[in-house]
Amino acid sequence: MKLADNKATLSFSNGSPSVELPVYQGSVGPDVVDIRKLYAQTGMFTYDPGFLSTAACQSAITYIDGDKGELLYRGYPIEQLAVNCDYMETCHLLLYGELPTAAGKKDFSRLVTMHTMVNEQMQLFMRGFFRSAHPMAIMTGLVGALSAFYHDSTDINNPQHREISAIRLIAKMPTLVAMAHKYTVGQPYMYPRNDLSYSANFLHMMFATPCEEYKVSPVLERAMDRIFTLHADHEQNASTSTVRLCGSSGTNPFAAIAAGVACLWGPAHGGANEAALNMLENIQKNGGVEKIGDFIKQVKDKDSGVKLMGFGHRVYKNYDPRAKLMQETCKEVLKEMGLENDPLFKLAMALEKIALEDDYFVSRKLYPNVDFYSGIVQRAIGIPVSLFTAVFALARTVGWIAQLNEMIGDPEYKIGRPRQLFTGSVRRDVQPIAKR
Repeated sequence: MKLADNKATLSFSNGSPSVELPVYQGSVGPDVVDIRKLYAQTGMFTYDPGFLSTAACQSAITYIDGDKGELLYRGYPIEQLAVNCDYMETCHLLLYGELPTAAGKKDFSRLVTMHTMVNEQMQLFMRGFFRSAHPMAIMTGLVGALSAFYHDSTDINNPQHREISAIRLIAKMPTLVAMAHKYTVGQPYMYPRNDLSYSANFLHMMFATPCEEYKVSPVLERAMDRIFTLHADHEQNASTSTVRLCGSSGTNPFAAIAAGVACLWGPAHGGANEAALNMLENIQKNGGVEKIGDFIKQVKDKDSGVKLMGFGHRVYKNYDPRAKLMQETCKEVLKEMGLENDPLFKLAMALEKIALEDDYFVSRKLYPNVDFYSGIVQRAIGIPVSLFTAVFALARTVGWIAQLNEMIGDPEYKIGRPRQLFTGSVRRDVQPIAKR
C-alpha cells in the first residue's frame, strides 16, 4: 500500500488536542485511514459493528466494486475467467497470482488429482454421524479432522506445509462432499478417478454407483466448473474473515478452513442459495406464477416477515456480475436435462422480471444475485438442497487458502483482537451469600 499525500485530522469538541492520522492508497478502491496508533494517542477505539467501514488487512487477491457490479480475481474480471478459464486455472491464479501456462496447468491439475483420495479411516469417522445429519455438520467435522490424518502439513508458519495443505484441501474437498452425500443417502462411496477433470470427478463421485457405468455430461461438467469458479473467492466476507482470524492464532490450515466452513453454514452467507430455492418452492406450492403477485405484496409488507431471497447483496449495489453468467448456465443445464419447462425456472424468470421493473425493488437495487440461479442449476443437476452450502464450501476453499497464506506472509499480520464498547456493570464488590 502507498502512503497518500494527504492526512486525516481527528478533532474533538471537548478541547482535546487534534490527532493527525496517515492515509494509505490501494491500487484501486477507497483510501483508508490508519488508526493503528489511535488508542495510544487518544485512549479511544473506533466503533464499527460488523466491521462495515474497517479494512482489517491489505490484500492483492480479490477486488469488488459494488457500485459498478465488478468482481476481479487478481485483476481479471470474473466474466472473462468464467468464459475463458476453468476452475483449475482459477485456483492457480488465486494461489500464485498468475494464470498458468498450458504446461503449468497440466502440472497443477495433475498435482491436485493425485491428492483427491482421502484416508480410508475417514469412512469409519463418517459412521459417527446420524444419516440424517446436515451435510455442513459433517463437513465441519471432516475438514477439521484432516489435521489428525496429515501431520506433515499442519505448521502454518512453514511455507512447504502451507503449500501441501493447500493442494490437499482443494483436492479432497470434492471427495469429502461426495462422501457426505453418499452417506446420507445410504449409497456406497465412489472413489475418485484420475482420468476425469476436477468437476467431472466430483459429479462421478456424487452420482455414480458400482452397479453401472456413469458417463459425465459435458454440459453438467461445464456447469459445475462454472459454479466453482464463480464462488472461488469474494474478498473479505464473513467466512474469509473468519479463516483469517482463526489462522492469525497460528492454528493449522485444516482447522482454519473448518472454521470457514462453519461460518459459511449460516443462511445469511453460504446458505443463501438454499434459502432462495426454498422460497421458490414455497411460492410454487402456493399457486406458482399465478399467485406471484400475492407473494410480492407480502414482500413489500414489512410486517409480513416474508423476504425476497436471492435478490440484493450486501456489497453489490448493481447487478451481481456472477448472476448473468449463472443465468446462462441455468438455461444450458435445463435444456440438457430436458427441463426447459421446469416450473421453478419459469417462476424464477417471472420473479426476476417483476424485480427488475417494479419501482419498489429497482429503487432499493434488489437485483438478482448469483444465489438466485445457482440453486436452480444444482437442483437440476440432482444435488440435494441440503448439500448446496457444502458445494459452496468446496468452491470457496481455494479462496480461503489464498487469503490465509497471504495473511501469514504479511509482515504486518498480528493475532486478531477486536475491541469493544463495554456497557455492562462497573466494578462492584462480591457480598457474602448471607447478605445478597
